[in-house]
Amino acid sequence: MKLSTVLRLGAVVVCCVLISYTQSQSPGCKCTTHWQGKCDSSSGSCACTLAVGPDNINVNCDKLISKCLLMKKESLGTKAGRRRERPPGALIDNDGLYNPDCETDGTFKARQCNGTDTCWCVNSAGVRRTDKGDKNWKCPELVRTNMVTIEMKRNDTDAVDEVALKNALTTTIKNRYGLNEKYISKIELDGPYIYVDLKQNSTEKTASDVDITDVGYYMEKDIKGDPIHHADQKFEILLNNKNFGVKEPLIYYVDEKPHEITMKHLTAGVIAVIVVLVVAIVAGIIVLIITRRKKGKYQKAEMKEMNEMQKELTS
Repeated sequence: MKLSTVLRLGAVVVCCVLISYTQSQSPGCKCTTHWQGKCDSSSGSCACTLAVGPDNINVNCDKLISKCLLMKKESLGTKAGRRRERPPGALIDNDGLYNPDCETDGTFKARQCNGTDTCWCVNSAGVRRTDKGDKNWKCPELVRTNMVTIEMKRNDTDAVDEVALKNALTTTIKNRYGLNEKYISKIELDGPYIYVDLKQNSTEKTASDVDITDVGYYMEKDIKGDPIHHADQKFEILLNNKNFGVKEPLIYYVDEKPHEITMKHLTAGVIAVIVVLVVAIVAGIIVLIITRRKKGKYQKAEMKEMNEMQKELTS
């Protein structure tokens, strides 16, 4: 084959690849809710997939991708003093990242085992809400998380207009995460801390609504500087045309039903902390008793000496 023919064939192949890439990355066909999502419009409609481990999962990139799929993707790609009180009955995701079992629609399965013989029940945010047991552990339902509190700390202490800041936060949550404003229940400023309460009952959430647990996960990633969105979609809270910086996010989850975590299955670390605290308290009580006893003896001795001196003076 002549060199000119080879060059022409090569040019054709390159053009085909470029056309295909352009189609898959066209502005009208882009996975805006995950920077690793792949979209293809060659069939006439925009179809998107997300690589989760060895599988390519079909996803809807017009809204936030479910937390379950995002956690699964992240786990498979890795190696294994607050001023405001925690909301009553709230849970914090203290078990860390794990490889969850997801339903076909992307929601968490009620029972999680993480590939081991130890199982537990989770809420719709994927956070453990019961003690852990064996393979026979039963989880009759997936309890819904109906409130998410996002706690964050501001980067500076400059005076700001509270109403303007609350409006800026509301705008960011609406535009970046696609959450209906009616689910933003309250935004509270308390010194350096900011609290955003999202409430969404199962009776009012529709199929097209973004889930508040997904918003919490995306926003936590944004604040930590590990965004899920594309690099050209920067996380900003625009206040007076300037980005209002926040840090140190902490997410609280409140379920429609109280959690069932008891003191029966405490980890060794927690038990050790409790033992140390108990020992310290007991030691403090003993020291206090001994100190008071000594003080009482000294007082008695002083009274005795004063009585003897009084007798000597009167005699």
